Amino acid sequence: MDKNIASRDGTSLAYESAGRGATIVLVSGAMSTGGTVAPLAARLSERFRVVVYDRRGRGASGDAAPYAVEREVEDLAALIEAVGGEAALYGVSSGGALALRAAAGGLPVRHVAVYETPYAMSSDALEERARYTEQLTAALAEGRRGDAVELFLRLTGLGEEVIRGARQSPLWAGMESIAPSLAYDDAVMGDGSVPRELLASIRVPVLSIAGDASPAWMRGAARAIAESVPRGTYRALGGQTHMVEPDVLAPVLAEFFAR
Repeated sequence: MDKNIASRDGTSLAYESAGRGATIVLVSGAMSTGGTVAPLAARLSERFRVVVYDRRGRGASGDAAPYAVEREVEDLAALIEAVGGEAALYGVSSGGALALRAAAGGLPVRHVAVYETPYAMSSDALEERARYTEQLTAALAEGRRGDAVELFLRLTGLGEEVIRGARQSPLWAGMESIAPSLAYDDAVMGDGSVPRELLASIRVPVLSIAGDASPAWMRGAARAIAESVPRGTYRALGGQTHMVEPDVLAPVLAEFFAR
């Protein structure tokens, strides 16, 4: 990240941009930095000006207590102002929930696209999310960052053997370093249910995407988003999972953002 701006509360946000044309800001999800969406940015920058940034509490960006979802919306507002005063947003996973909140909050946003924002689609899933929130809060309060990462990986559906292997990975230290930001993504997701009233207030076009190789509930959540916004469209990408391939996703986003 080669540039910095200050958010409303003074938090330093690191970002970079590439390409020319209409501006698109990419919003990463949990356990991610702006670098996570860099491959997608490289493909979109052939047609647009693409901005990636490290959300607060991760990467090269700063942080400030106490956390509130409103601070992250203010971060996006400051970033959009710095790059021209208007932008489209793309958010992946819980980053999609943040992008949708920003659009509902009246930020100068032209379009919003989201990929597999993981809203719960059953009462059992909502109960699981509530348990996760309780256990995550306790783990972070007690400084058990590794346990917090484990909780998140378990929530995503990874098996215990895979999680044990992850702990031995050279990437584990980096995951622990941004573990406190898991609480931020959890807050952005609210209680985990589809926020239909908030979505109904969004007036710009919204494209909600899922991979057709992802679990049925993930596709259902993406479809529910599209159905809850006044100008929503649902799209399923053939053969894709939550780890969507940039070469498959980029043309779909480019078509939508060019409208």
